[in-house]
Amino acid sequence: MDDFEAWVDAVAEHGELTPEIERQIVDIHGDRGRRALEAVEEQRIKQYLDFIVVVGHSDEYIVEGERCDCLDARYNLDRDDPSERCWHELAVIIAARIDGFDHHELWYTEVRDLV
Repeated sequence: MDDFEAWVDAVAEHGELTPEIERQIVDIHGDRGRRALEAVEEQRIKQYLDFIVVVGHSDEYIVEGERCDCLDARYNLDRDDPSERCWHELAVIIAARIDGFDHHELWYTEVRDLV
């Protein structure tokens, strides 16, 4: 088991973030891990009926199947390495294991059209 799988399993097992798990996430993923933890803490991971959306400081990012299409994920990360994740993906992975989503009984596609 690699370091990525170890912290994901630890979060799922505990059902919450512990200081030790948070340190592991930051040690492995650096600033991406730090930003993901901030997003989870600030409840910026929105679960709609059709998508999960991570609210950034300047935009919203749709994450499907724990995969994001942001520029960082597209151009900077090795998609063949499951441990290489953008901070949006990391935030969704964490939120999914601690029920850290801000749930919305709406379709994001409809909400997005209103904005």
